[in-house]
Amino acid sequence: MKRKHEGLAVGIDLGTTYSCVAVWQDQYSRAEIIHNDQGNRTTPSCVAFTSEQRLIGDAAKNQASVNPQNTIFDAKRLIGRKFSDQVVQDDIMLWPFKVTAGVNDKPMITVTYKGQEKNLCAEEISSMVLTKMKEIAEAYLESPVKNAVVTVPAYFSDSQRKATIDAGTIAGLNVMRVMNEPTAAAVAYGLDKRTDCCVKERNIFVFDLGGGTFDVSLLTIKDNNFRVKATAGNTHLGGEDFDNRMVNYFVQEFKRKNKLDISGNAKALRRLRIACERAKRSLSFLVISTIELDTLFEGIDFCSSINRAKFEEMNMDLFNECMKTVESCLTDANMDKSNVDDVVLVGGSSRIPKVQQLLQEFFNGKELCKSINPDEAVAYGAAVQAALLSEDVKNVPKLVLQDVTPLSLGTGVTGDIMDVVIPRNTCIPVKKTKEYVSSIDNISSVVIKVCEGERTRASDNNLLGSFLLSGIPQLLVAPILHMFVLL
Repeated sequence: MKRKHEGLAVGIDLGTTYSCVAVWQDQYSRAEIIHNDQGNRTTPSCVAFTSEQRLIGDAAKNQASVNPQNTIFDAKRLIGRKFSDQVVQDDIMLWPFKVTAGVNDKPMITVTYKGQEKNLCAEEISSMVLTKMKEIAEAYLESPVKNAVVTVPAYFSDSQRKATIDAGTIAGLNVMRVMNEPTAAAVAYGLDKRTDCCVKERNIFVFDLGGGTFDVSLLTIKDNNFRVKATAGNTHLGGEDFDNRMVNYFVQEFKRKNKLDISGNAKALRRLRIACERAKRSLSFLVISTIELDTLFEGIDFCSSINRAKFEEMNMDLFNECMKTVESCLTDANMDKSNVDDVVLVGGSSRIPKVQQLLQEFFNGKELCKSINPDEAVAYGAAVQAALLSEDVKNVPKLVLQDVTPLSLGTGVTGDIMDVVIPRNTCIPVKKTKEYVSSIDNISSVVIKVCEGERTRASDNNLLGSFLLSGIPQLLVAPILHMFVLL
């Protein structure tokens, strides 16, 4: 039986660009999205440092163009990663703030706060965002909040999940569980369509394209049972990447028109990025969008426009990558796309018309489900999970959630080969045992390395840990049993 937690519990969608918090309202038998002090139901995942104070959320984002070097965003793209990772190196080229290598290759963000230089890790930045979400919930509930379910992309690695829990701990939260974002969205959808879902088994495909990450999951829902069949994704693909393409396009246009390069000016780039994000959003309902920036660089005004066709053209390879991931998920689940009953859109970037068109064409013209708010569904589902894990809640639907392991788990064997013990998309909890023999005779101990990932070479995958197994009988060929348990 699951251990129940005392006190109020909330669900937090800790997003790359925006975060959202929700709480289960027992008296109304539904989850409530909580608005922040600005009256907004989502809060920018942004932290800024000035000579006088620290700003979080809307206040931080609003001053980003005048203080770009000390306004930190995209912390989720750093959390649980190493400084030497190629995706981190690529991102550093785009960020206005400074990122350096710390102890054990941990990325450290350098900021100037109250006249002093400080080095912060991604967990600390994320903890500040979580603290803000906690404060928003406490202001609404007029009571301290200690417990939370925090969501993560389904394709997050073990180190990224642990780092997210660490961020919650720093924020003073007891992270009861980290929940996969598509699963949380499926819970929100399942409860919204409760009467339909209880009649017969339905296959739900969740397409979650957010600000910085992309996940897809295929679930089966029946009688309040939510069973994940397969999941796939990319922890470094989302709206930010579409913004980057647009920013680069306008930097080149400014250079062509004015013979000046603004790529080295952090303030100009930040103002341009904000304008590009606004233009991208408007292209979801307009055919053409205009960008106007007064004195963008060296007193020169910049006025230009972009049409939807051009935006789609510059991002088409990323859109196609999304569709390949969709196909991969269905293949892993061993299900034909004609057997999918509902396709649910989640995440702000799922509003892009071209993405919807490609997805609808892939599913042979099936109508996409847009009945739930793509910005709030994940927090809603997390709040339901938080209520299920809480002692005091009585009216929450008794859901059963069965998830899968997103990445294969195995061990490194002779020749640096990754030998898989638990394949990806295996239902958890699971226990599997595999027998190995030593390649050297008469050894009494061996180092066992536990890895996570899909690469053939063990060293190319994530090393979860290693341990020394001793006391092996000194035989010519000694059998060694590896038992992997996932709870």
